[in-house]
Amino acid sequence: MLKLKTIIVEDEEMSREILRNYLQKYCPKIELVGEASNIEEGLSLIRNHTLDLVFLDVEMPHGNAFDLLEQVGDRSFETVFVTAYNQYAIEALNTHASYYLLKPVSIDELIKAVDYVVQIKEKENALEDKVLTAYKSDKQGKITIPVQDGFEVLEAASILYCQADDNYTQIFLTSGGKKLVSKTLKYFQDALVDFGFVRVHKSYLININEVTGYRKGKGGTAVLSTGKEIMVSASQKANLLAYFK
Repeated sequence: MLKLKTIIVEDEEMSREILRNYLQKYCPKIELVGEASNIEEGLSLIRNHTLDLVFLDVEMPHGNAFDLLEQVGDRSFETVFVTAYNQYAIEALNTHASYYLLKPVSIDELIKAVDYVVQIKEKENALEDKVLTAYKSDKQGKITIPVQDGFEVLEAASILYCQADDNYTQIFLTSGGKKLVSKTLKYFQDALVDFGFVRVHKSYLININEVTGYRKGKGGTAVLSTGKEIMVSASQKANLLAYFK
């Protein structure tokens, strides 16, 4: 189940307590990771957490919600304004707030606000998953690999070989660099199948264009352009040799 990492930025202790209790009781998709009583504390929480949602009081000591958002700059989280004053609605709209709640907070309106943000995040996640699922382009010879904050595009030809590391894969590049990706080797086997990559072992996927030799054995070893020798399993030996008939 999708969980929204959330903070509350509110200077009134009683208001924080009420909102916290409502969220815990009526909004199971909320994961409350922190609370702040002023702008400075709010900024610290925002900068130290990857957040999905911020509940933000408009009027606070030493500034207001709009001052805080201006200091944050580009943001990936959604914002729900919580205030006793309705004159801020237009300004909240102009700062792309997801929802606007008036105090005292209505439980029904709070649930609507959270459900609305959940829908936004589910659509974003679905789009990202589509982009990050073994994307490849035959014309461009590129694939995407997921990284912590998005994805990175790699030229398939720049990959020397891939090595399984439990549920991760280490990608070794022809340049000498390497990348650790939180995807299985099977994921890359499917993504790179059209670019001349062959699975030669349960732990290895190699770029056939980088193979410069083969050493005999039960399975033998494939010699790559860098001199690296990759073990070939007996069951995969025929697949490799078929490329050189």
